[in-house]
Amino acid sequence: MQTVTAFPREVRTIENTFITMPDGARLAARIWLPVDADTDPVPAVLEYLPYRKRDSTRGRDALNHPYIAGHGYACVRVDMRGSGDSDGVLQDEYLPAEHDDACEVIAWLARQPWCDGNVGMMGISWGGFNSLQVASQRPPALKAIISASATEDLYVDNMHYMGGCLLSDNLSEATVMFAFNSLPPDPAIVGDSWREMWLERLRGSGLWIENWLEHQHRDDYWKRASVNEDYSAVRCPVLAVGGWADGYTNAIFRLMEHLDVPRKGLIGPWGHKYPHLGVPGPAIDFLAEVVRWWDHWLKGIDNGVMDEPMVRAWMQNSVEPNPSYAQRPGRWVAEPSWPSPHVEQRRYTFGRHILTETGAAAQEGDEPRPLFLQSPMSVGMFAGKWASYAATPDLPSDQREEDGGALVFETESLDEPLEILGLPEVELEVSSDTPVAMLAARLSDVAPNGEATRVTYGVLNLTHRDGSEYPAPLAPGRKYRIRLPLNGAAQVFPAGHRVRLSLSTSYFPLAWPPPEPVTLTVSTGGTLILPVRPPRDEDDARLRDLGEPRAAEKLAVTRLRRGEHHWRTIRDLESGTSTLEIVDDQGSFRIDEIGTVVSRATREWFSFRGNDVNSARGETQTVRRYERDDWRTEVRTRTVLTSTATDFVITADLDAFELDAVHGDRRVYSQNWHRRIPRQLV
Repeated sequence: MQTVTAFPREVRTIENTFITMPDGARLAARIWLPVDADTDPVPAVLEYLPYRKRDSTRGRDALNHPYIAGHGYACVRVDMRGSGDSDGVLQDEYLPAEHDDACEVIAWLARQPWCDGNVGMMGISWGGFNSLQVASQRPPALKAIISASATEDLYVDNMHYMGGCLLSDNLSEATVMFAFNSLPPDPAIVGDSWREMWLERLRGSGLWIENWLEHQHRDDYWKRASVNEDYSAVRCPVLAVGGWADGYTNAIFRLMEHLDVPRKGLIGPWGHKYPHLGVPGPAIDFLAEVVRWWDHWLKGIDNGVMDEPMVRAWMQNSVEPNPSYAQRPGRWVAEPSWPSPHVEQRRYTFGRHILTETGAAAQEGDEPRPLFLQSPMSVGMFAGKWASYAATPDLPSDQREEDGGALVFETESLDEPLEILGLPEVELEVSSDTPVAMLAARLSDVAPNGEATRVTYGVLNLTHRDGSEYPAPLAPGRKYRIRLPLNGAAQVFPAGHRVRLSLSTSYFPLAWPPPEPVTLTVSTGGTLILPVRPPRDEDDARLRDLGEPRAAEKLAVTRLRRGEHHWRTIRDLESGTSTLEIVDDQGSFRIDEIGTVVSRATREWFSFRGNDVNSARGETQTVRRYERDDWRTEVRTRTVLTSTATDFVITADLDAFELDAVHGDRRVYSQNWHRRIPRQLV
């Protein structure tokens, strides 16, 4: 990444400012703005997160906000209520108070003497979510947003549930927030009240995974902040950004289809990262794209940003399977609108282990017949993460590791390249021997040497076959016609390769298993529907170059202890236990400009025994330590999720310490939880 140190306007930084809410609570903000903004006011750009501006996001903020501010903006990074150095307690995601506070912050920004009254909002993940949600509240000063790695539907495409199946990322995200919500504010910002504020958080934030498991269907809990409940509520322009290795990219297609405002979609090969930091690469000069967007919508500059195609996506070339790509070869393609008139739906019928383009000559012996499927629990151990964070090798491995326990349907070798762009789906007829069952579908690119690279996948809790608001149990033995959506993809299948569809009744640990073993009967004659995009080489060649990534100067840190990152599968042949172990230990480092030493580590284990669906187990542990002079704190969390045929079982521990090398560590807070939550057709 190229470091930019000279900007059109010189930038100054305000380390902390408190913004007072109507109820008296203070939200902590860090501000970057041109030094002459008081005499030459500029638009403001808000990033609003629960992830600690003072230290946790400081490195990323150092790259982003001085760059944007240097191009004539006031960038404001606000700790949400109950997080970082702000007052209060954070008790869940996307509550009305979060949106109300954001609207107050936007109004405050518009009133500042250094702001010209125009405000934009941007963010990735939580910040991308609440940018969309706050836009739907229509604060008058908010003129445009950028939403990265986010969704407008909190149930359908989020890290809690997918296709009505419980995701293991539900536990992972609960762990992230369990740790963040238990951290103290910085005494250098809040003063002597830091300990009292810390204890208030420790006592009051609660166990969020309990909330999320109590709402297993798409009820009002999820709908209350889901923008897709009323797309028309968003009245400002939207730039939606994501990556094929992320978990949120489907939302970009829906936003492009359903919003009725100026909008753009950008999809690269990346995981859960801003595109100038994107892995797998290639990363792009995303901050320049951000400035172009703000220049047009906040400054009224006619720079042609809206003259370009609505959707721009990275068409991925075929690659060998690898759980950790540095670069993903391909090319940029674009569509003028979505759904695109240039993308056709091509149908393939699956017979007895074959896929045949619908309308082609029937294959001998390909008359409809039942196929029986009961996958081993091991199918899914090489699936990778629901959303890749690129911290470990968390992408899917060779799918031959999975296909031994799946029904496999495959085309003949392709005579010519096949390119897809959009959301594939599978239509098929199934019956189950149990009332609750799941089906996972994987689409793979199979090379001539047999290596199988997963292109996309989908999972469906079959009790959600008619929707996730009112699921209904399956009648054992009854046939159902179902539709199983797969995640969006852009992929080239080269000539000589084959397209493979794989079906399984297990996909653990990505998705939690059903409450009892399942045998599905799948009828041949089902359909794989691919969104085929005929190449338009001349149009694609004219697309504007997105450039090499640039950013402001990297944050200066001193590494004190190296981290450890790995992703391991372990099979104990004596006990029959299989375990996926994930370690994301970021070591220890000192943030030089504030003198704070940060240590943080997360460990996860997902395991099962034999083919016992009720032996599934997830465990997470975190350690977070902050040290500076005589301020030394540590928080440890542990969460375990198991299940029986009737219940989910949560066990959790929280311990907080003040560290003292002379007098010994002192535990200042400890709490334990044990909860049983009934399974509701999950």
